[in-house]
Amino acid sequence: MSKTELQEEELEVLRSIYDGDTMFKEIGPTTFQYKYGEDNSYRSLIVEISWVDNYPDTPPNINLDTFYNKHIIDRVKSKIRNSLLEQTADLEGTAMTYSLFEWVKEHYDDLIADQPESASMASSKSEDSILEEIQDESSKKKERKEQLTKHQKRRLYEKMGNATGEKPRGWNWVDIVKHLSQTGGQES
Repeated sequence: MSKTELQEEELEVLRSIYDGDTMFKEIGPTTFQYKYGEDNSYRSLIVEISWVDNYPDTPPNINLDTFYNKHIIDRVKSKIRNSLLEQTADLEGTAMTYSLFEWVKEHYDDLIADQPESASMASSKSEDSILEEIQDESSKKKERKEQLTKHQKRRLYEKMGNATGEKPRGWNWVDIVKHLSQTGGQES
């Protein structure tokens, strides 16, 4: 059998096996994705397998750099990719897409063991460095205090009527927009 006939046969088998499986997605005639883990879980991932021209004699391309996998740390991605490449060495010359997807399904817990369960745990920064960044930002804000010239201060003093003891009408009124933005207002 020629390589294209083998690929067409495997494509037909994959379609029949994964018919109705929402986790499996056929991107193109030679590119397939399978999703592992629960939706909206920080430990879920998609494995994408693309056949090359000489497939199945040549191992397929394994892609874990999809947008969906942006939360997966690099160490876990490389562990999964390397493990799959080891499996392809044993399966060379045979239809291996189904076998690779099932192998990941069987070893999912081991492969994803280093992946944190939430975004807060995945942060590579320590809490101390985050606190230092926050303090640096707040000190920068304090440094931006507006400096008034003597003339501006004098005009402000006169405008407030401190020279005569009178204050302009409305000097102590509450800014309603500012007040509502701070309190949240009533829900209707």
